[in-house]
Amino acid sequence: MTEKTHILAIDNGTQSVRALLFDLKGELTSKVQIQLEPYYSTEPGWAEQDVDYFWENLCKACQQLWQESDVSREAIAAVSLTTQRACMVNLDRDGKPLRPMISWLDQRRATEFKPIGGLMGVAFKLAKAEKTIRTLQAESEANWIAENQPDIWEKTDKFLFLSGYHLYRLTGHYRDSSSAQVGFVPYDFKKLEWCNEKSWMWKTAPIERRMLADLVQPGEELGMITKEAARLTGIPEGLPVIAAGTDKGCEILGAGCLDPGVASLSYGTTATVNTISSKYFEVTPRIPPYPAPVPDAYCTEVMIYRGYWMVSWFKNQFALREQQLAEEKGVEPETLFDELVKAVPPGAMGLTLQPYWSPGLSMPEAKGAIIGFGDVHTRAHIYRAILEGLAYGLREGKERIEKKSGVKVEKLMIAGGGSRSDAAMQLTADIFGLPAFRPHTYETSGLGAAMTAAVGVGIYPDFATAIKKMTRVERVFEPNPNNQEVYDRLYRKVYLQMYEKLQPLYREIQEITEYPAEA
Repeated sequence: MTEKTHILAIDNGTQSVRALLFDLKGELTSKVQIQLEPYYSTEPGWAEQDVDYFWENLCKACQQLWQESDVSREAIAAVSLTTQRACMVNLDRDGKPLRPMISWLDQRRATEFKPIGGLMGVAFKLAKAEKTIRTLQAESEANWIAENQPDIWEKTDKFLFLSGYHLYRLTGHYRDSSSAQVGFVPYDFKKLEWCNEKSWMWKTAPIERRMLADLVQPGEELGMITKEAARLTGIPEGLPVIAAGTDKGCEILGAGCLDPGVASLSYGTTATVNTISSKYFEVTPRIPPYPAPVPDAYCTEVMIYRGYWMVSWFKNQFALREQQLAEEKGVEPETLFDELVKAVPPGAMGLTLQPYWSPGLSMPEAKGAIIGFGDVHTRAHIYRAILEGLAYGLREGKERIEKKSGVKVEKLMIAGGGSRSDAAMQLTADIFGLPAFRPHTYETSGLGAAMTAAVGVGIYPDFATAIKKMTRVERVFEPNPNNQEVYDRLYRKVYLQMYEKLQPLYREIQEITEYPAEA
């Protein structure tokens, strides 16, 4: 019998799908990455993609992995899956997609939905939570489909996240991880299960319990690879599929963050600061913590919705020169951006950025802002201000987590695409005034998923042991005291004042231009 030496982790992120083989020490031994078109848009603000486009590329990545890897398929102990969050799929009774998947990047909103009535409606009014509830209902994909495509909603037998659809194709079961339920569905974030039948949440959208996947805790078996899935992916039939979590959740685990005193910063398409807590608390009032990729735990997430997407925005709008040079040198344009950062002193000569290029649920009227322009400023200053603004926003989130949890964050683990930039790592350490640790692998979300599988099949007895055995630090960036002093003053005296002073103007802009649309 072949020794089980590897875990297969499948990571379907926003920009790519990756098939990853990790050994039991957390080393990435084989990888296939297929770039994706995240969405197409047939109307302004829409972001959709054919869900089978993701499935077909998942299969392609796995088949290519077996062709390129020296690892025997018989050496794979288990499979785990992690995906982008809040992407919704409608299936008919035969398990066939009824319409394109609605991506988390989609900005459409429902306009016709029933307000919450009765005693709960009165309670929301007294708590001044009516606007939050209206926003939640407006953002619900189910409400939009029921309003605008009632024939599709009438035919919908299952309403799944992208993770649930992939797992159905892999195992034949409508099951999903309890840690993957992040979106506008009736999920009890405190109990980490579907809401009970009497919950007001079922009144926010026309979703029925029968339409949702059965939930399995992270680290438990979801099913086994079917004969058809084995034919399409090359994964051995009968291999156990273990529940993991969302890409952001798995990223925390893969970065080695299980202690609430260790924060995970994700410099990805969405930028987040996160800790894992065994206690339920809301960092932002009425916004629940998300389920962690370990049982009975929560992610204390604070999110900057567009995050390191802003680097792509900068590249497309201001970095034609770097794109041309990168093409000549055969490298990615982002690798040249560190030179822009180094050309500008800490603080970007007063240029300060508030990174709300897209509003969030808790600040629906928010907009982005850059202040402090002078004739000395160049696009290099703008780029540095982007990185600094993101770090300021995440530091503010870290401080809110500390205040609510009562636990001081002592160190930072940095994951996501931005972690590959030495300049971004250093300015993060300087702005936070804390050592910033780069994990040994960039594929932290995939590693986190692999770790849940390693625990699930008994290779390691618990998640703490898996972190000890499968994660480590590649490099530490210590804060520069001089830079730290400059950043601390700018953060406290300028950045923290910006939103309060600009918020009335954002509301005026929203009222005059009707952008962003109000729920």
